Amino acid sequence: MNDPQISSPGPQELTDPHDWLWTYQEEPHRTRRFQIIKAHPEVTKLCGPEPLTKYIVAFVVSLQVLCSYLLRNTPILSWKFFFTAYVIGATANQNLFLAIHEISHNLAFKSPIANRMLAVFANLPIGLPYSAAFRPYHLIHHKSLGVEGLDTDLPTRLEALFLDTILGKAFFCTFQILFYALRPMMVVQLPFTKLHLFNVIVQAAFDIVIIKTFGWHSFTYYIFSSFLAGSLHPCAGHFIAEHYVFEKSKPSPQNAVNEGPAPPETYSYYGPLNFFTYNVGLHNEHHDFPAIPWTRLHTLRNIASEFYDPLPQHTSWTYVIWQFIFDSDVSLWSRVKREQKSNTGRQISAPWTNEELEVTSDLLHKPKST
Repeated sequence: MNDPQISSPGPQELTDPHDWLWTYQEEPHRTRRFQIIKAHPEVTKLCGPEPLTKYIVAFVVSLQVLCSYLLRNTPILSWKFFFTAYVIGATANQNLFLAIHEISHNLAFKSPIANRMLAVFANLPIGLPYSAAFRPYHLIHHKSLGVEGLDTDLPTRLEALFLDTILGKAFFCTFQILFYALRPMMVVQLPFTKLHLFNVIVQAAFDIVIIKTFGWHSFTYYIFSSFLAGSLHPCAGHFIAEHYVFEKSKPSPQNAVNEGPAPPETYSYYGPLNFFTYNVGLHNEHHDFPAIPWTRLHTLRNIASEFYDPLPQHTSWTYVIWQFIFDSDVSLWSRVKREQKSNTGRQISAPWTNEELEVTSDLLHKPKST
């Protein structure tokens, strides 16, 4: 890939070929948001809660409880148990992961506390307490996309160094749910709140009831479903598809200040797996307008198609996993990164407001006129 006719690399590139795609430009989503609102002010009417979400959550939680009951006497090391956990359980728990993602923006109810309670309820078949911790980390991800030391979606240097082979990337894809669960605590430590405690207590109580009434096989079904949901499963492709850079880009060393535009760092996917995942594939649309619920993201795309059509997109999450593992030009290094402040002291994070990131009381009471 190193063409001698292309400009010669600087000394940092020669000594350290493995580096992130560093930029000193803020992420593109808030800028594009303002451009879209200026061109299509009616898109702001799409913001607000989606009542359908709570019914889907109730259905999927019930489905998982039913499956765990039916598998209570099924050997864990059996094809029936694995097949059910992979096809139904992993898809269902991925759906619940993304329900919690949706609810973290207050997109199920008008009341913030009602959203928190629904997230704790959606957490139940996941088996481990997760929802309370996810929300603050996810909102930081929106506010500080790609910012070193803040965005916990970014792999660490240790991960990138040790997993920079086909086998390493395969290992990462197989166990990526563990990386996403453990990495945030190592990058940014957030306070343990009453909501975290409530989440732990409710989850522990649910798990104990399941074990006492259905048995350990049923509880194992939940854990196995969660693991497979973040492993080599088609729906798990969204973790990699969203922000890894698949365009052929050279590393831009951290000390080589580049004021030019960064490569596209958010990719959308418009395929059928969005049906199971709250349209999380429409990821450019979601990052541009986090307060628009999953049911209206296609409407946003249709209204502002001139903004979204030119952006890069994936056509298959399954192929994303395959390409990530076997393409030598794509790796854990393939992420756009920003320092918290540039060498000039300029803040890199975009100045997102709470109203832009989630449905707030101010947004709910805002006049719908344009």
